[in-house]
Amino acid sequence: MPKLWNETIEAHRRAVIDATLDAAAQLVAEHGLRAVTMSQIAERTGIGRATLYKYFPDVDTILHAWHERQIDAHLEQLVAIRDQPGEPRERLAAVLEAYALIQHQRSHRHRHDPHGSELAALLHRGEHLAPAQQRLRTMVRQLLTEAAAAGEVRADMAVEELAGYCLHALDAAGGLRSAAAVRRLVALTLAGLRPPP
Repeated sequence: MPKLWNETIEAHRRAVIDATLDAAAQLVAEHGLRAVTMSQIAERTGIGRATLYKYFPDVDTILHAWHERQIDAHLEQLVAIRDQPGEPRERLAAVLEAYALIQHQRSHRHRHDPHGSELAALLHRGEHLAPAQQRLRTMVRQLLTEAAAAGEVRADMAVEELAGYCLHALDAAGGLRSAAAVRRLVALTLAGLRPPP
């Protein structure tokens, strides 16, 4: 097949998948997790049920794909921040702040969405999170290694331990009430990374 034909087919496939993921998320927000059916998603998306089943076997699979898309977008955001020019500690601080704000915003959405906790319970227990968590941890480790080599963070502890410290500390951003509180948490976390006197 000609390349243009393949690109057109792939673009159509991607558009159907994106529309399906968006429709499923909207329906869950409107009706709750267990009230959403494949028929409703097909109708909202504007495709036939048979076509929908070619892409996804059930609602849970659609929601996991939606969640993976969200996670990928967050990781891409963090990579773009990491790749900005600047000193290693500045880039580390920017990535950690962005991560903490993502945690805060995600939790804030779930608290204000009547069906958010139900959806979060389904999505946050899946094994599909492990690769994303590993990518995040690797990114933070690399930034810490660069900052330690530049003498900007403590070198008396293993980088793996420091990465765990940062990520676990900043997971607490999900329970904070404001972005200002999140930034204070980030500042406290960064203070713990300073080289000892």
